[in-house]
Amino acid sequence: MSSLEISSSGFSQETKLPLSPLSVEGSSFEPVGKDMNEVEEKSKDIIKFTAEKLSVDEVSQLVISPRCGAISLFVGTTRNNFEGKKVISLEYEAYLPMAENEIRKICSDIRQKWPVKHMAVFHRLGSVPVSEASVIIAASSAHRAASLEAVSYAIDTLKAKAPIWKKEMYEESSSSWKRNKECFWATND
Repeated sequence: MSSLEISSSGFSQETKLPLSPLSVEGSSFEPVGKDMNEVEEKSKDIIKFTAEKLSVDEVSQLVISPRCGAISLFVGTTRNNFEGKKVISLEYEAYLPMAENEIRKICSDIRQKWPVKHMAVFHRLGSVPVSEASVIIAASSAHRAASLEAVSYAIDTLKAKAPIWKKEMYEESSSSWKRNKECFWATND
């Protein structure tokens, strides 16, 4: 037997996985407790801003649902270059009450457009070194099209509407605040 550790919301559970498929010949499966069709799972939107390193595993675990066959993720990471300059990190700032409100609106808009079950949007604040995640967006849905379209819409709309700013820190000790070209308040130069 191999084991898989599942951790969510502060608890840990260990599950033993068989090395080969289980044989079910001559037996019928009787679910214990309520039938899955009788259990209605409440949809959830999980939004988090943190200075801590983001975890793709943690975010994806939060949107798992037995009713869903798809989990789609967008992971935005710090790249090491911009316009010929060597980037060593990004620094993010946000106006938190407004940013959280905008992300809640984005999740609400997504639910009007696509049948997603759960959404999670985690954004890092402060310094984010090269190759680490700045933002992770996850969505679960019964089928892949809805969750794929939802995460694409979520990142595009977040960049356009949420009051989150980034500053690129360059190797030569200079830095530059970056304007999101997608922002609705940005002027077209």
